[in-house]
Amino acid sequence: MSPFFIFHFSVFHYCMCGITGFIGKGGADDLRRMNNTLIRRGPDAEGYFSDDAARAHIAVRRLAIIDVAGGAQPIANEDGTVVVLNGEIYNYRDLRRRMAARHVFKTASDTEVIAHLYEEKGDSLAEELEGMFAFALWDRRAGKIIIARDRFGEKPLYYAVWNGTFVFGSEIKALLAHPDARRELDRESLLQYLQYECVPAPRTIFSGINKLPAGHILTFQNGEIKLRRYWDIESAAKNVVPPTDAREAAERLDQLLSRAVQKMLMSDVPLGVFLSGGIDSSTVAYYAQKHTVNKIKTFSIGFQESSFDESSYAGRVAVLLDTDHTAALFSECHLRDLLPSLYEYLDEPLADPSLLPTALLSRITRRRVTVALGGDGADELFFGYPTFQAEKIFALYRRIPRVLRERLIRPLIDRLPASSRYLAPDYRLKRFLRGADESPEARHAAWIGAFTPQDLASLLIWKPAWKPGFHMETRFPSGQTRDTLSRAGQFYLSHYLEGDILAKVDRASMFYGLETRAPFLDPALAAFVYSLPSAYKLRGLQTKYLLKKLMRPRLGRDITDRAKHGFQPPIARWLRQELSGLLREHLNPDTLRRDGLFNPAYVAQLIDRHQNGKADLRKELWTLLVFQIWRSRWYT
Repeated sequence: MSPFFIFHFSVFHYCMCGITGFIGKGGADDLRRMNNTLIRRGPDAEGYFSDDAARAHIAVRRLAIIDVAGGAQPIANEDGTVVVLNGEIYNYRDLRRRMAARHVFKTASDTEVIAHLYEEKGDSLAEELEGMFAFALWDRRAGKIIIARDRFGEKPLYYAVWNGTFVFGSEIKALLAHPDARRELDRESLLQYLQYECVPAPRTIFSGINKLPAGHILTFQNGEIKLRRYWDIESAAKNVVPPTDAREAAERLDQLLSRAVQKMLMSDVPLGVFLSGGIDSSTVAYYAQKHTVNKIKTFSIGFQESSFDESSYAGRVAVLLDTDHTAALFSECHLRDLLPSLYEYLDEPLADPSLLPTALLSRITRRRVTVALGGDGADELFFGYPTFQAEKIFALYRRIPRVLRERLIRPLIDRLPASSRYLAPDYRLKRFLRGADESPEARHAAWIGAFTPQDLASLLIWKPAWKPGFHMETRFPSGQTRDTLSRAGQFYLSHYLEGDILAKVDRASMFYGLETRAPFLDPALAAFVYSLPSAYKLRGLQTKYLLKKLMRPRLGRDITDRAKHGFQPPIARWLRQELSGLLREHLNPDTLRRDGLFNPAYVAQLIDRHQNGKADLRKELWTLLVFQIWRSRWYT
């Protein structure tokens, strides 16, 4: 039977782009069932391709951003190669101009460019693409499928092989809808989740299901998988010509930021900017307004608890830049509304509580625009997290005699009363003491994560096959880091950014059919910033030194020089009050004994210590709660 395409156009209120498919066992009904799990990703169309003779099946749900009328997917080239795309290719116009004389283009979409680029570049096509993307390409003549993911992992992509059938999709739930799917908890991945609050690539919480790591391309042909890394920031940074001084560095940063934001304003639908009032999102808003004739639309979320709220700063930036600003306050009713539905949707546990306000921000944004730009990536590239400051302080702390650290300083800090305020001093100091004897990467994992390897010995009632520890697969060539801060920066870029930050933004925004873009992750901009000496990023204890130097005259010191304020809700208080019942429901001793994973007595102790105000265990308890909610939905 010859290959066939089906396109079906319909409108849903909340959705986002998604791709899925398989090579091997299964039929049209299986493909449709898999694609239906991605309905929130694609409000504007669904499309199907099947080559029954080759047992190749591909599907897509589309959120139309580029060539809204004519960019239906899947798209084929002259020789029958078929492509589906999730995301945007920002340089597709340049690529199209380069190939126009040699190919017949039937649409104005970025997806078609991939099909024709494959004719010219073959398996090396991903190196030519700039954007945030995950795509699948079926080469009928060679009998192989290619899947690829963007450089930083803005768009997700999963794959598995069951009984010889290769299955892929934008979400795990699409793979689980295949008839050969297996739901087996990967306990090694569970250990990583309990430490990092997410499961870093290439693993997932399910045994046998993998994340395609950022910057990788995979081919499946004749039953064999070949995985190749096509880009890494370490190698890209080596090709950057270093600036002669800070002034030249700031000038080049200005040019690169301007180009990156202008590039990502490409859209055939309404567009806006997430605006927290911090320097990262304010910088994006500044350049977006600079390149927009009309007022740019900006959006922010605040909190009722003052120590967590920075909405007043977002308001100041909106007035300064004269944007069309929309603000909302995250309230208890939003918590009750969002938590069940959002965590019901997650097919892999993700314990970053800022997922909740990010979802509300996406909801209010989606009411007015279809695309939003954000400041993600700046903290990792410019050493913006407070933990980079802590790294410098740690070097001084280690000079104190060990006997004083262990017998005087640690006991004093341990006795400090717990506070539920945003990054209260007691909380910071107690986190600081974690991971004191670890490597820089593991130390930062301990600072920002939930359970330490030592904690796991008390938490688990099963014996891991390997000794619990901060086992991290580096995404960069070994032995090429320059200093301790750079090693820490690699951890944030290769683990925290991809596994937590970008995953959180993708899941929250896709829940409401909103596309998000991150100008700081433009490859040329990111490689330039990564190549800079650490002193251009952290000078003394001042984070983001070069970015602040550039933006201070434009945004004012009250925006650029204020302390870093993460987008975190008052989760410590919620676990003592609003979520107390939910906590005890999902972490009750009977449930834990039945599940056979966690020590009921130890968990009960954690709950009591937190709710009685003896300790701030927000991270540990939230990580356990999210896992138990996930388990009750996806693994029973």
